[in-house]
Amino acid sequence: MFRRTVAAGAVAATVAGGAYRILRSRPRPFGRRVNHAGRAVDLCAGPAAVLGTAAGAAVLPLPPRTRCAAVLAVLAAGGCGAHDDLAGAGDPRSGFRAHLGALRDGELTTGAVKLLGIGAAGLVAASLLKERPVDRVLGAVVIAGTAHLVNLTDIRPAAAAATVLALGAPGLPGGLAAAPVGAVAALLADDLRERTMLGDTGAHALGAGLGIAIVAGRGRAGLLAHGAALVAAAAYGDRIGDLVRAVADR
Repeated sequence: MFRRTVAAGAVAATVAGGAYRILRSRPRPFGRRVNHAGRAVDLCAGPAAVLGTAAGAAVLPLPPRTRCAAVLAVLAAGGCGAHDDLAGAGDPRSGFRAHLGALRDGELTTGAVKLLGIGAAGLVAASLLKERPVDRVLGAVVIAGTAHLVNLTDIRPAAAAATVLALGAPGLPGGLAAAPVGAVAALLADDLRERTMLGDTGAHALGAGLGIAIVAGRGRAGLLAHGAALVAAAAYGDRIGDLVRAVADR
């Protein structure tokens, strides 16, 4: 089991690294964004992280339903994130409240698409892992909440990658965390050097992968605890951002 889990992490790293190099070699790489320091960086690490995490999850030594749930959540979260990266780049609104407020006024923002899409995919993925309706709902909250948490930290070089590594390390023995950890490890160096960034595409996909690992390994009490913590993190997202900035800018 352990060797096959390590192998799955290696697959994730190999696919992510290979996809990243291919995307960067293109004349017009996937998206660009100005980072906190005013430098224009590409977003090639995002789709590379999606592909690497999905590939690693697909070969994990776990039941087919579990692997299917992981691949589904990662691809859906990455797709919703990519839509926001490409179509919502000029939208100054951020946070659940802003996008839900716009939706209430009849405007479907890319952030709202991301929120609804990842939430729906999380519910389907959780339904593959849990039998009782309440556990499925809690699982969806954990998957979507973890995706959002990782994205909240993607405001400084390698901050989101470090979050994935820190959150994923305790789950490595269980297997599922090996996919996002392996994928992000392959991209960490260029993220840190400000050559690329994960963007919404990569951050949400990696977070969804971690969320699946949490849901698969926890009972109802654990899901409640994680869900409550993630809802609180979403409510106080600005403070988390301020904390990341303070630590990174030291």
